[in-house]
Amino acid sequence: MFRPSSTVAALTPQQIFDLARRHHHEGRFAEATALCHQLLSVYPGNASTLHLLGAIAFQAGSPAEAERWLQQAIAANPADAAYHNDLGDVWQSQARYAEAEGCYRQALRLQPRSAPIQNNLGNNFNAQGRLEEAITAYRQALQLEPGFAEIHSNLATVLRRKGALDEAIATLRRAIELKPTYAMAYNNLGHALLDNRQVPEAIAALQQAIALQPDLALAHNNLGTAYKSLGQVDEAIASYRRALDRDPTQVLALTNLANELDQIGERAASLALYERAIASPRCSSAAHSNYLAVLHFGAEMTLAKIAEAHAAYDRRFAEPLRASWQPHTHSREPNRKLRLGFLSPYFGIHPVGFFLVRPLENLDRSQFEIVCYHDGTKDDPLTARLRACATDWHGVHGNSDGQLAQRIREDQIDILFDLAGHTAGNRLLLFARKPAPIQITWLDYVGTTGLAAMDYIVADARQILPEAEPFYRERVLRMPDDYICFDPPLEAPPVGPLPAAANGFVTFASYNIVPKTTGQTIELWSRILRELPEARLTLGNRGFGTPAAVERVRKRFAERAIDPSRIIFQGWVPRAELLAAYNQADIALDTLPYNGGLTTCEAMWMGVPVVTCPGETFASRHGLAHLTAAGVPETIARDPDDYVKIAVDLARDLPRLATLRAGLREKLASSPLCDGERFAKNFGTLLRSAWRRWCQEEASF
Repeated sequence: MFRPSSTVAALTPQQIFDLARRHHHEGRFAEATALCHQLLSVYPGNASTLHLLGAIAFQAGSPAEAERWLQQAIAANPADAAYHNDLGDVWQSQARYAEAEGCYRQALRLQPRSAPIQNNLGNNFNAQGRLEEAITAYRQALQLEPGFAEIHSNLATVLRRKGALDEAIATLRRAIELKPTYAMAYNNLGHALLDNRQVPEAIAALQQAIALQPDLALAHNNLGTAYKSLGQVDEAIASYRRALDRDPTQVLALTNLANELDQIGERAASLALYERAIASPRCSSAAHSNYLAVLHFGAEMTLAKIAEAHAAYDRRFAEPLRASWQPHTHSREPNRKLRLGFLSPYFGIHPVGFFLVRPLENLDRSQFEIVCYHDGTKDDPLTARLRACATDWHGVHGNSDGQLAQRIREDQIDILFDLAGHTAGNRLLLFARKPAPIQITWLDYVGTTGLAAMDYIVADARQILPEAEPFYRERVLRMPDDYICFDPPLEAPPVGPLPAAANGFVTFASYNIVPKTTGQTIELWSRILRELPEARLTLGNRGFGTPAAVERVRKRFAERAIDPSRIIFQGWVPRAELLAAYNQADIALDTLPYNGGLTTCEAMWMGVPVVTCPGETFASRHGLAHLTAAGVPETIARDPDDYVKIAVDLARDLPRLATLRAGLREKLASSPLCDGERFAKNFGTLLRSAWRRWCQEEASF
């Protein structure tokens, strides 16, 4: 016989159930749970009560308990679509997407005209990266309920991911029209407008989202990103801090704030935020990659520390995908024509494009087919040159890692190149699925990926010394000259006369990104400037585009007894203007410990010698590699003291400096650094040797 507690003794079972639901809706989970258990003591198989217990447990943050109750509810009443839908929500929250999809499909079989369930299926596809299927699901939901603002917003999110920005923006405006107080739709509109480079409109939308919902941390985060795009670093930092005030665990805000603090030289605070982000169970692989990329800027970083940090990424994100590996059935003919796959979001005007185009233009087409997987959304003249090199060209932006991995398998790619490493927009979790028998990382990153699935890294005799190989997860494919090939810029003006001859003083320059301007670098530059009281230093980069950013760096020089007026700053300018600015510079100073790459090559092309000081890590040896390949080793320092001495001695010898300037472009042009034919021949030989090694190995994954 049913014996309720004394407080509800006068209520019927239905009234007790209704009271339990009210407690649940008002957040009194303990009271709701107690009433449900009272009901189950009399009606142990009651499906509605079991379902309510599942809903309570899920909202209380106990998904395993929720799963248990919901499965019992389904066993008691398998015909109720809501039970299947809610179990799908539980599994979706745990990234158990296949099980969640099955639940949503069963719910739709029972209730095919339910827009909310169809929307949930769309969310499931979106989470898996199955964007086309997500769009179809959302559109079907909107056919059922055209006025459902939340579904319009979800559809727009997927359209934005696919790069269909105009349609995404229009869809979000429709969501707002349907629900003018919908803060998340304004947030999503701001994100889409930001992607579409409509920054003022994006800021207005995000500010409206915040006005409607002041505690919406995501909107504060996105507003910070909008300010960042305008170079308003202080405003961006303030917005990211406000996001964290609302949600201290938000990984996006943690990593974005960490990035900005790193940009302004607050490395300790930046790393502390990154460590909070990667400690979070909500940390994404992209956020973890950002942390790894930032590590290379620190003077405290050793190869051993970098290797362990990257191995942790592999254990957390890549190793679980090992189960998806499939046997490779490629013909093990050692001399056959090979299909090379290249994957990047930056096939165009970008260091990847500048370093890739000559090798691809000169690869032996009788030995290699080139398949490019373009993960970007923009084309430019360099994209056209790269496309002309390809046997096949595929736009893959918006494809999930799983979808793209399957396409690469179907394309029978023999050797697949990762051109991103842990930089923004990388697809390392595609490589973790091992879609090709040989996988190689090259070009845009500065060291190991840490992935067991990555077979090789392209380097040279200076970037990775033999004794450093144990700190790279990949085997080293060592080029004989340099690991890159430079394509000189057509927009570069002629090399001008030595500026010091007219100015009466030497002008040093660095056009590297701001995070490379570390404390170690500023200390060495200050020593040089103290030795040469009349000398000037020009720093040029987008990061110096605001007075606040300039003031921070000037202060760091002032702390080292350097008159800030001797430091000249230049914000972003088009590449042609940047190259022309070298005609006002006498000597380029490399950064430590993260050297310049493209900037070093461009400086030499403009006749400006580069003083560099190599270290232990891959990032600290670019200058060594590029200057050696260019045939100008005389400005490579043995240590920091030698770096200062070389710069000072060169500044005091204007005839020598003028001679170097007059012949540097010609020397570079005729060197291995710019010899695409030589590079491609050596590159092809290395790839063939890697292929033959694979052919000789025992067949495996």
